[in-house]
Amino acid sequence: NMKNDRYLTSNEKALPLARELFAQMNKWPIISPHGHVAAELILENKQFSNPVELLIKPDHYLTRMLFSQGISYETLDLPNQSAVVKGISPQEIWRIFAKNWKLFRGTPSRIWFQEILSKFFEIDEILNEVNADAIYEKISIVLAQPEFRPQHLLNQFNIEVLATTDSTSSDLQAHRKLLELDLNTRIIPTFRPDDVSDPLRKDWRQSIKDLSTITGVEIATFKNLLSALRLQRNRFSELGGTATDHGVLSANCISASDFEKERLFKELISGNSISPSAAANFSAIMLFEHAKMSAEDGLVMQIHPGAVRNFDQDIFNTYGADRGFDIPLAITFTKELQAVLNAFGKSRDFRLVLFTLDESTYSRELAPIAGVYPSVRIGPPWWFLDSLNGMRRWRDLVTETAGFYNTVGFIDDTRAFCSIPVRHDLARRFDSGYLAEQVIHKRITEFEAYELADQISYHLSQNFYRL
Repeated sequence: NMKNDRYLTSNEKALPLARELFAQMNKWPIISPHGHVAAELILENKQFSNPVELLIKPDHYLTRMLFSQGISYETLDLPNQSAVVKGISPQEIWRIFAKNWKLFRGTPSRIWFQEILSKFFEIDEILNEVNADAIYEKISIVLAQPEFRPQHLLNQFNIEVLATTDSTSSDLQAHRKLLELDLNTRIIPTFRPDDVSDPLRKDWRQSIKDLSTITGVEIATFKNLLSALRLQRNRFSELGGTATDHGVLSANCISASDFEKERLFKELISGNSISPSAAANFSAIMLFEHAKMSAEDGLVMQIHPGAVRNFDQDIFNTYGADRGFDIPLAITFTKELQAVLNAFGKSRDFRLVLFTLDESTYSRELAPIAGVYPSVRIGPPWWFLDSLNGMRRWRDLVTETAGFYNTVGFIDDTRAFCSIPVRHDLARRFDSGYLAEQVIHKRITEFEAYELADQISYHLSQNFYRL
């Protein structure tokens, strides 16, 4: 069946084994150790109001592509900073989307979206201007059913663990309440302290005040900042959190003296103008301190460096963060991480997952680092690269030096709730084909391919993220 074989492999010889491997991978529940679905969405368990709110507005891959062809965010009625919308009818937005669906040809968004339509709504035709209204109607009917709510879908998705991303000063109330519900999925918080780590952010001083309020620690010194962060990390751990996440411009880490840390913190917190070099030094010092805390408390440290976030000032001012204007930058890891790896790279409790948007670092830096340091794993292709082609380039470039076991399985990193099972399905299809091809090329045996299939789909994430 063509449909069942989709995305497995184009190698006819490898196809029968790829089918078998995929069937085996598919038996495993999903572990999603890093994503951006809000705990509140699951707790509130509301019905999704319409196809646009569910599928288009939360997905900046979709909105950015439309924007690139002159379709403004105003036309799509994206909520502005104050959550105000103009009230354009969702049908109208859907029609604009359908009319421009051709723009997504050849992109991973096209695959994920059509897979969602097929999996949840039994729609296999390609979206276009002619069928737009009928498809909108068909999706709306499914959305109106009582079972199409987040908590019910979680069971249907077969997700064992779902990690959310939570801000430094989150009170984690939604997570506390979720623990009282009888869900089959474990929903856990992830500590994201970017707002207190980067002095160039407008909200930096306010974020430190918020951290002070929630922890009851007066943060007038760098030492107290670290004490407050430790308290918050413990609260995340108590609610099941096993990881931190750092969206930084550079992976640079600096080990500084106590005197230097206090001096810099005092200068930044009291001064009005913050120089870019002082801010960069502070961020690098903070990254080192976060690593040190991870080595102490065992939270897995995830670093997502190399994106100039909210690149367009006007869009950021109007619509806020995460609107598709995070643009990659060439970066390096080797020198930047040397201080951290020298200090903690061999330590038993330290665990570090490295992600990159710069593919030139895969074989040059990431694979050699993960290929020797017991504490380091390579995160899968991220953002613009988590496509079928991107996954192949990644496997080809990292496996030779780091093998399969120094990676962490697939991570969906998504905001769009319904794309979680679809992304994992696609990654499993790709990996089944990849392993089958390795067998055909006589690089691994069939027995080894089956063993790797279990690791890639489940155990690598489960073990490294301590789940």
